[in-house]
Formats: sequence, C-alpha cells, structure tokens
Amino acid sequence: MAHGEDLTGREVQERAGPRVCDLRGAAGLPETLRWAPGERVVVSGLPGSGKSTLMLRARGAAAVLIDSQEVRERWARRLPRRLPYPVYRPAVRLAHYARLWLALRSPSAVLVHDCGRTAWVRRWLGRDARRRGTGFHLLILDVPADTALAGQRERGRAVSPRVFARHRRAIARLVADVVAGRLPAGCASAVLLDRSAAAALAGVVFAVPGPADPAGPGTDGRRPPVPPGCAARGQKE
Repeated sequence: MAHGEDLTGREVQERAGPRVCDLRGAAGLPETLRWAPGERVVVSGLPGSGKSTLMLRARGAAAVLIDSQEVRERWARRLPRRLPYPVYRPAVRLAHYARLWLALRSPSAVLVHDCGRTAWVRRWLGRDARRRGTGFHLLILDVPADTALAGQRERGRAVSPRVFARHRRAIARLVADVVAGRLPAGCASAVLLDRSAAAALAGVVFAVPGPADPAGPGTDGRRPPVPPGCAARGQKE
C-alpha cells in the first residue's frame, strides 16, 4: 500500500462507515465499478498513476470525460511543436475548466481528472452536488511514487521534482483523510484502488443495477463482500 496504515477493506468500512470502499490489496477484485446515471466522479491520483487510462474505460458509458491531459494534447496538435507548454498552459486550463462547467450543467454522468492538489475542484463538485440534492464520488488511485514516475516516463511527459513532491503531499493527505472517514464536503462515497485493483477493472459503468445485482455491501456465501458501486468479478451487469 502506497500511503497510510495497512487496512483491509472491511476494516476501513468499520472505521469510516459504508461510504469508503478500499480495494487496495483486496481479494476477489471487482471487474466493474458502477454508479447511477448522472453521478459525478472525481478520479484522483499522482501524475503518471494511470488516471487517464482508467477514465478511458468509461468510454460508451454515457459519461462525459473531463481530462486536462486530453485538452492539452488537443492544443498541442494545433500549435507549433517547438512552442513550450508553459506558454499556453493558462489557455489549456481555462478550456479544461470551461468544459467542466458545461458538463456540470448537463444531466450526464461526469468523470473528472484530478491530480489531488485541486481541492477547490472538489469543493466545486460539492456545491454542484448540493444543488442537485445528492453527492459526488471519489475514485482514488493510490500507487507508489516510483510507479507514478515510471508512468510519466512511459507517456513521455514528466513533472518537475518540486511539483511532484507537492502532488505526493496532497494525495497522501487525501488518502489519509478518506481512510479516516473524513470525506470532502459533499462527497457521498470513495473507492481506493492500487495498481492491481485498477488493472483488474474492465469498465466503469453508469447504470441502474438490475434485479440480479446486489443493492450494497453483503455476501452470498460464495463471493467476498461486494463494495458499494462495484460489481463482483464474474457478475453480470
């Protein structure tokens, strides 16, 4: 486990209540994460941890993906290759948050890319949740720093050591708060993944559970406890 003390999913639920689903190091990993249609989910983790890859598994899931990296790459294709990113970074961020503003005004499900340092974005989602009379959800990729740095090298884009250190501190605080049951204001639930749990996921779905799907945490004697928002491996959607 990358941050915090060694806790099982059941122990976290006993401490924090059923809103926290810890799949780090868990057995019987789910292959699908599921939320209701129209829900908002913030995907947090270190740069290079695999957030964008995970979000792509929601393609075709009736969700709007708000990924700053996607916006950056679109701008980079339009501009001269020798133009350094810091020159047009403010425009990329403005375009990214404009897309988020528009998405939150729609009834669609929304997946939001977050490196952990933008607490004000989570507060924004909290206000949106109160306006809609519901809550937003956190999906946290908790991976070791070495794994995230390797991910940065693989994608060919790296943040500076100073910026990466700030991201590490922010994510460590977020993970510690979630494990302790201190969810951000307006947050209805949180799911914690390590690299193994993320790799086991085949998809992210926004749909109402069918008659055969579990309504919440529980066991049928054959499967491990099914966490909220998750479908057990091998279970039909």
